[in-house]
Amino acid sequence: MKPKISTPIWLLKTGLHPERAWRGAFTGVRSRLLVWYFLLSLCITLSSVWATFKIFCALEEQQASARLQREIDVLQQEMAQTGAALTPATAIATLQNFTQTQVNAPNEYLFLVWNGQVHAAQTAPLPPLLRSNAALIQAWAESTPANVPFVREDYFIRVVEPVAINGQTGAIVGVYDATLRYEMGETTLALVVQVTIAMLILFMAIAWITAGRLLAPLRQLKETAQMITDTDLTQRMPVRGNDEIAELTLTFNQMLDRLQSAFTSQQDFIKDVSHELRTPITIIQGHLELLEDDPVERAATVALVRDELKRMNRFVSDLLLLMRAERPNFLKLGVVDLAPFTQELLAKAKGLAPRNWQLDAMGTGELVGDRQRLTQVIMNLAQNATQYTQPGDTIAIGSALHPDTIQVWVRDTGEGIAPADQDRIFNRFARGANSERRSDGAGLGLAIVQALVKAHHGSVAVVSHLGVGTTFTITLPRQPEPTPVAARPLPLRSVTPTPALPQFLPSEKAP
Repeated sequence: MKPKISTPIWLLKTGLHPERAWRGAFTGVRSRLLVWYFLLSLCITLSSVWATFKIFCALEEQQASARLQREIDVLQQEMAQTGAALTPATAIATLQNFTQTQVNAPNEYLFLVWNGQVHAAQTAPLPPLLRSNAALIQAWAESTPANVPFVREDYFIRVVEPVAINGQTGAIVGVYDATLRYEMGETTLALVVQVTIAMLILFMAIAWITAGRLLAPLRQLKETAQMITDTDLTQRMPVRGNDEIAELTLTFNQMLDRLQSAFTSQQDFIKDVSHELRTPITIIQGHLELLEDDPVERAATVALVRDELKRMNRFVSDLLLLMRAERPNFLKLGVVDLAPFTQELLAKAKGLAPRNWQLDAMGTGELVGDRQRLTQVIMNLAQNATQYTQPGDTIAIGSALHPDTIQVWVRDTGEGIAPADQDRIFNRFARGANSERRSDGAGLGLAIVQALVKAHHGSVAVVSHLGVGTTFTITLPRQPEPTPVAARPLPLRSVTPTPALPQFLPSEKAP
């Protein structure tokens, strides 16, 4: 029986076939990147080593040919000093004497080629290629072009100069045996290539391990993404360091936070909407099932159905408003004069219910905002205040303008909001636990207020005490940000100093 090979747990979680996973380890980004870097580094290194070797060979040839040329020039001068006519015997004797006294460099040889004969002028033993091979030396002397300074034949560098002996033309052949030098260079070249390849392999092994550690967050990112489902968005990645991968990990976690928040909000929204719509649908269905032919009862049933349908229509309209408030072009901005706007708000609010309506303060200046939506915000707060106050209680509206912001508030001396409810009253469908619900709405009023204020890049705060009253304060920037590039900021006139925002509430309710 073949032994069973256990698959790593992390590999099972990814849902990949083991063979495909291991194959992917050698065809992934790390492998391809390192292979290309290895090939590139190898090509650059080999090209550099080969270019260095060729430069070495060129320098060797130039130096050897220059030495041979100097020696041949001196030898020609000495031959010219022997007399008007140079005889073969005199030329050979001069060559022999010159090589014994002047040519001290090893592996350099001078030959005299005349009348089909080659006369060696070196007492040291010749290399195997030149030993007893006069035909080769004579061929070298005859085949060298006149315009070529030197010729390399295998490992031999030769220089040929013509010379006249007894009226006949001969040649002096200088040969340098660079076999040892070239073999040393080639051996060094091979050694350098081997060491370079070994160092590159070692470097790539270290780079493979290092790249694996650097790319580990990306593998974790992939594994985390594969483990995320539509019912489990709780997976997160640990953030280590402060490099680009850490920023990517942090961005991925933040994206998951937003997705989880949106998913949770969507689920809660669906549950709340289903709960809120179930009651009026049940009421309508029940009355329609019991509908009889009595005209009076029929009229009452129709009136009740219409009222429920009207409430459902208002509920759907509020939901649509909350959805549209998140769009960038939702607001229709314009310049709003704060003082008459505050007076207008108070005049409209007085028609909501018989209360002791007051004006706390009135700022003087201008702001940029959507007049209709801002009016809707304050009217929602005022309507909410009327539901938790009694006739004779005070409801006050005020405004104050500051250099960069404006504040508008609505305060009342009603029953107040419990501390435990103050953090959740702006949620959709939220209701105070310690107060009697006097509204027939669905609990979207304050959620709409918060959405419209956020659309203006502002904030809303609440301060409340049970039995004392509540103050809702809206803080808005005078010029909403960010301003679109194509849009010009709306002009604002100079700011007139305004009274500071009053304290929260009077110590007692107004009579």
